[in-house]
Formats: sequence, C-alpha cells, structure tokens
Amino acid sequence: MADGIRFSDFTLDAGDRQLRRDGAPVELSSRYFDALALLVAERGRLVTKDRFLGEVWRGVPVTDEALTQCIRTLRRQLGDDAARPRFIETVPKHGYRFIAEVEDGAAASQPPTPNVARPRVPLNLFVAGIAGSAVAGLLGGLVYGFAASSGMGALSVLLVMVALTVAVAIAGGAGVSAGIAAARSRRSGEWWATVALAALGGMIVGALVKLIAIDAFNLLFGHSPLGITGGIEGAVLGAAVGLAAWLALRPGADRRLRSKVAVAGALGAAAGLGIVALGGRLLGGSLDLLGHEYDGSRLKLTQFGALLGEDGFGRVSQLVSGALEGGLFAGCLVGAMVLAVGREPTT
Repeated sequence: MADGIRFSDFTLDAGDRQLRRDGAPVELSSRYFDALALLVAERGRLVTKDRFLGEVWRGVPVTDEALTQCIRTLRRQLGDDAARPRFIETVPKHGYRFIAEVEDGAAASQPPTPNVARPRVPLNLFVAGIAGSAVAGLLGGLVYGFAASSGMGALSVLLVMVALTVAVAIAGGAGVSAGIAAARSRRSGEWWATVALAALGGMIVGALVKLIAIDAFNLLFGHSPLGITGGIEGAVLGAAVGLAAWLALRPGADRRLRSKVAVAGALGAAAGLGIVALGGRLLGGSLDLLGHEYDGSRLKLTQFGALLGEDGFGRVSQLVSGALEGGLFAGCLVGAMVLAVGREPTT
C-alpha cells in the first residue's frame, strides 16, 4: 500500500493529492481534498468555520452553504452518516472534528495540508460593489433630478442629474469596494481591517473627487465653493459600509438578503445623518451649495425641501437627504456583494 495517512479502508496520500479506498481512487475536487486534509491533519481537534474559510477557501468569500455542501460531499464519499458519524463529527455552530482512528504511514510526519497559495483579492466583490453603487446613484439621481427639474428643459436637467449622481456613486463605490475586497483577501476578513480599508478607500476617492471638482470650477468660473463633500465624508461613509459588508459576509450571518440590506441601509443612513448633523455635506448638500454659489444656476433642490414642509433646501432637507444617500449607497452596495457571494462556485 502506498505511504500516506490511513483510516478505516481509506488512504490519504499527500504527495499524489489523492484519497484512495482499498487502493481505488475516490473522486474529490481539489478544494474538498484540502478540507479533508485539514480535518485529518487536525484529527481529534475542532476545526472552526473560520479556519475552513481561511485555509481552504483562502479568503474567497462564500456562504455557509458552501462549507455545508463540502462536508456533505465528504461524508457521502466516505460513507459517513451525520447522525452517527464515524469520520466527521459536527460541532454545532462552531465547526467540525475528524474522529476516526488514524494509522500513520511514512508520510505521517508530514500530514497533508492544503495547497499554499497567496491570498487573492476577490474581484467579484469589487465588481459587484461598483454595480451596486451605480444602482444607488441611479435611484438618488432620479430623486434629485425630479426635485431639481421644472419648466422648460426639465428632461435635460433630470438626465444631467442622474448622470452626475451615478458617476459620483460609482467613483465612491469603487474606492469602498476596493477596500472591502482587499480586506477579504486577508483570510476570512477581520472586521477592523474591513472597516479601516473601506474607510481608506472612501477617503481617497472623496478627496480626489473634491480636488478635481474645485480645480474644475476654478478653471471654468474663477472660484469654487470649498464646502462640498470630500475625504472626511467619504471615510465616514466608507467605514459604515465596511462594517455592514463584514456583518453581511461573515460566517454564520443571517442568510436573508432582505435582512442584510436592511442592516446595511440602516448603518449607511446613520452615517449620512451623522455627517450632516456634524456640519458635513454629502451630494445633496453639495449640489444645493453649488446652486446658490453661481448666479443664474438652475440647480435648485427647493422641491425636495417643499416635500418636507421647508422653504428651500433647509436643515431638515439636508438631514433627510444625507440619510437617504447613505442608506441607498450602503444598502445597494452590500446587497450586490451578497448576491455575488451567493453565486460563488462551491467546488
């Protein structure tokens, strides 16, 4: 019999990366072999869900169902029974344990371990985040567009407003999503890394957009308002989205998309409300500032304020718009990421 780690009538061969039963190969995908190798290497000890995600999926975000399907397949190939396990024991809400007696062969001194690979940034999260932020920009643009459009040229105002908000949302979404994806490449994505890197991405993009906008208005009109949204607002909103993404994608999270989007929306709305309450501005406040800065501008959000019983875009309007923007941005971005993870291959 070839050298390897033996249990019952199975042999786990690290060199050939193969599981054999009575000398005949047992079909397993590479990732499922890695999961079994990890269990056998830690025989008798608990292997947590986080360890599976970090060492088998190597930080690629997947749902709990992916791990459940992996263990289900291993049990089927081993002829094991979850109710009366001989090989893989479930430790509810924590992970799994390999419980079979193991006979070490020549390879026992070097138990099989998963392939070593550099963590890779999950690009599906980055792309999904941009797509989700574009949806948020479209919805926000329609709200502001209808509020700003009246009389002749209403359609052109609406189209310009939608295009502007979508562009700004995509830029912000790219920065925040890049931070979240980078954090998720670090094993299972620690919460503090996800929050910090998402905040950093939001801050960088916010600062760049503000810098470009100021230079553009100075070039075109000779002056520019300095109070438009920028890096600080981007960092605060990015941190809220990062926390929401970590809560939605962590192992053991509620699987319902609606619940995850609701939590993300609430965190984003709280961040937007806090930004405005502390004197900052998001897009709505920045647009209103620009509309009053330049004589003859048709960019007015008075109808938005009128819906809230205000004469113009007042304090209440600013607070409501901040909460609306933050909630839409966080909810759509995180929702898109959750959908992308749900489509992640499980083999």
